[in-house]
Amino acid sequence: AQRATASAGEANRAADEAHRDADEGIRDRLAGIPGMRVLAEVPAAAGYRYFRLSYRQPIDHRHPEQGTFDQRLTLLHKSVQRPMVLYTTGYELGDDPAFRSEPTQLVDGNQISTEQRYFGTSRPRALDWSKLDIWQAASDHHRLVRALKSVYRAPWISTGGSKGGMAAVYHRRFYPDDVAGTVAYSATNNTDDRDDSAWDAFLGRVGPASCRAALSGAQRAALERRTELVARYARWAREEGRGFDIIGSADKAYELAVLRLPMMFWMYQGSAGCESVPRPDASDDALYGWLEKVTQLPVYTDRTVASLTPYFYQLGTELGYPHFAAPHLKGLLRYPGVQEMRTYVPRDIPLRFRPAAMPDIDRWVRQRGSRMLFVYGAEDPGRSEPFRVGEGGGAGRDAHVYVAPGGAHRARIAMLDPADAGQATAAVRSWARGGK
Repeated sequence: AQRATASAGEANRAADEAHRDADEGIRDRLAGIPGMRVLAEVPAAAGYRYFRLSYRQPIDHRHPEQGTFDQRLTLLHKSVQRPMVLYTTGYELGDDPAFRSEPTQLVDGNQISTEQRYFGTSRPRALDWSKLDIWQAASDHHRLVRALKSVYRAPWISTGGSKGGMAAVYHRRFYPDDVAGTVAYSATNNTDDRDDSAWDAFLGRVGPASCRAALSGAQRAALERRTELVARYARWAREEGRGFDIIGSADKAYELAVLRLPMMFWMYQGSAGCESVPRPDASDDALYGWLEKVTQLPVYTDRTVASLTPYFYQLGTELGYPHFAAPHLKGLLRYPGVQEMRTYVPRDIPLRFRPAAMPDIDRWVRQRGSRMLFVYGAEDPGRSEPFRVGEGGGAGRDAHVYVAPGGAHRARIAMLDPADAGQATAAVRSWARGGK
């Protein structure tokens, strides 16, 4: 027995040494993956290593011989023994060595963060916009996961927020076995782009009635004083070297921002911001300053719209986006159809909406999605059209939907009621241990 115990101890020590060697040689192991390049290693918190990477992807996964592009990634490495979290931004990649998504923290894991195809620098030299769709992006992640599993063999969890959460769901629909579980935050599920009644109904009941009335009053005041406030907006844009060629004019961009104001307010301000809503008789300075903050007026200038063209293209071809009803603004609006995605996308880029894409995703989640966890904020307009996990709450498939009281678009598991937070945390940790 003593000899057996000693042999087991020696085997454990040998395994520990092998894992230490693997972690110390992680840079070389990453560089040895075909198509992977280690661009840099930068300082990270104690116990972690942080790498900037790129991975060669086909422009068209159905026809890989037709060219490639480099997808930009970052890796927060802890240990090859720990779970891996695939964090999908859905947009351009951030670059913060200190950032750990909530699932990464919950499972004490590694984290690979991805830039969505066609965003940032993750794009081919010649853009074939027809190759920007949810299947191609999901195939990027599938190929990346398969490559990295040669190094990170512990269970994988996928996650993302808002559009990143949506992308994580799409990845699971097409490649359900790539990861052990998925945590999607504030993921909108727009199954019928022609029907936005759910959004209007939600915005008509969210928060205190007095706050909703104040927002409507602020919208009217913003349009009643549009001459003065648009002049200020246009002047700022000229001073900053920004233009409005894509949307059409400062006036048109301003109207679009005002129409989106209630959605933006409830997504990012919430009930806590109700006291800050300016009264209709507020000064121009006060009204404009508040509008600029809540609606993010710089977003509508060419510089930002151009950088987000892939986002607007996806909205206009597969994902869909709400058009907000505004009967209280009757007589104040000048641009019919301004909420169409064509407003944001340059006219030389074709837009053809594929209405079957989102119903397919929705059907798969409700009928077959397993080991999935959706987190929404109670005040988030994105919850107007949420993902649902089917009859019985998806319990037999370990699929769950949670709502954070008072939460908005940045809702997290930690914001849930204690019982829900405990159940959600247990599910994520179970997946990371390989449980099903």
